[in-house]
Amino acid sequence: MALPEVVTRDEWLMARKALLVKEKEATRARDAVNAERRRLPMVEIDKPYRFQGPAGEVGLLELFDGRRQLIVEHVMFDPVPRQHVQPRLPRHHRLGGHAARVQLPLGRRARVRRDPAQR
Repeated sequence: MALPEVVTRDEWLMARKALLVKEKEATRARDAVNAERRRLPMVEIDKPYRFQGPAGEVGLLELFDGRRQLIVEHVMFDPVPRQHVQPRLPRHHRLGGHAARVQLPLGRRARVRRDPAQR
């Protein structure tokens, strides 16, 4: 990787200010897209979904456990465990749980056998 050129402090400051303008434009654009996403219409869930949890079978509403938001993470595991693989938790695992009024159940289906030729 080639290193950037070495310039004077004034040249760097000029380049940094020009980049800052672009960064602010990108932030405003991302904020606008996020706001548009929040305004998307909702869909009524009328199917009686059932889930198996530690306390037995529960419906979709019970998954909320009295909280306002429900984040569902579909975790897919490789049927062949690999050594030295550190599982990564998504960013929303740090939301703060009950204090943040967010419920985060983790779910997965049974392991699927993979054809070794597909590797």
